[in-house]
Amino acid sequence: MSSPAILAGKRLLLGVSGSVAAYKAVDLASKLTQGGAEVSVILSESAQRFVTALAFQAVTGRAVHTDMWELGSDGRGHIAHIELGENADLCLIAPGSAQTIARLAAGFADNLLSLTALSLRCPLLIAPAMDGGMYEHPATQANLATLRARGVQIIAPAMGRMASGLRGQGRLPETAALVGEIRRALGRQSGALRGRRLLVSAGGTREALDPVRYLGNRSSGRQGYAIAQAALDAGAEVTLISTVEGRDAPVGAGVIRVETAAEMRAETLTHLAGVDALIMAAAVADFRPAAAASQKIKRGTLETLALPLERAADALAAVAERREQGSGPAVVVGFAAESEDLRRHAAEKLVAKRLDLLLANDITEADAGFAVETNRITLFAKDGTVEEWPLLHKEAVAQRLMAWIATLLAAGDSTAEE
Repeated sequence: MSSPAILAGKRLLLGVSGSVAAYKAVDLASKLTQGGAEVSVILSESAQRFVTALAFQAVTGRAVHTDMWELGSDGRGHIAHIELGENADLCLIAPGSAQTIARLAAGFADNLLSLTALSLRCPLLIAPAMDGGMYEHPATQANLATLRARGVQIIAPAMGRMASGLRGQGRLPETAALVGEIRRALGRQSGALRGRRLLVSAGGTREALDPVRYLGNRSSGRQGYAIAQAALDAGAEVTLISTVEGRDAPVGAGVIRVETAAEMRAETLTHLAGVDALIMAAAVADFRPAAAASQKIKRGTLETLALPLERAADALAAVAERREQGSGPAVVVGFAAESEDLRRHAAEKLVAKRLDLLLANDITEADAGFAVETNRITLFAKDGTVEEWPLLHKEAVAQRLMAWIATLLAAGDSTAEE
């Protein structure tokens, strides 16, 4: 897992209650710390039956809190729960046992974890983890409903095998999913794109030749997925139109699966209403077979095979038509993967597709473009700005792009108000 910029310097409070899933919280604390967060851990008395304070101290490098009468470190004589509750940027209770959830719903203050929860000045997330029958029990569901009504975010438990050997819903989600929930909550709290809606496309389209084969390209979808994650980190509501298989979408993104250029165009236009920015990072086919064979094409005695091609559907051209008619997103971003004369081709596409921004890269460079984790971008803006970006991880490219989009949207808001 890479180190998300959104975690750097954040003060996170991790509450761990009595559940066999408590061991997963050690890995979570470690990953958050590696991401640059300052992680303070509160262990309930029951949690200490499953894990030790020493384990968390080892991975966070910070003192672990277990005593509700502990004094704070601010030198003002405050009890620890006051300092912990007031200083945190976000609190996550994971795992959240049925007992802890009941305590919080009732407003009890009889241990350090529940006491601190009452003094929080930040978002509170709870990840329930317990046997499926306990999770489904009306009492637990009523307690969760009470907490939701108070603004607590409940992270749904995963399905699977329980420690009891039974199967059901009650497993603590894996670390990556929990980190994703934290990132989304932090973005909604302070991100530059809070309240915005972004539509992002990712991956390479596939155009069928026959039931077995297709025409495609080398796009892995990494850049598009990084853009979707960066948008979530910035607080946006994100819909991701993806051709990618075998890659988990960023936590919080709505995902629409497509395969062909025609499907990409149709879904883009369908979900365009109310979108503030469209980022077409997908590598969409320019041509497709004029007709796909209904049966597998056999080699037989053929030495050559002619495949008539026709133009594929063009989502960006359709969006450009809508913008000419006065509708469509305030900001539209395109990509150009070029193998020659990058500046000329990129500048032509920027104008032809009525784009606000175009990110171009030279696919002949070994450290940029398809199937690698880095990219070397030249950004073209509608106002004539051209920026040469250094070699960056694709996540860093996505973060730079979000800063551009936030600036353009804010400028558009200012113009509309005048």
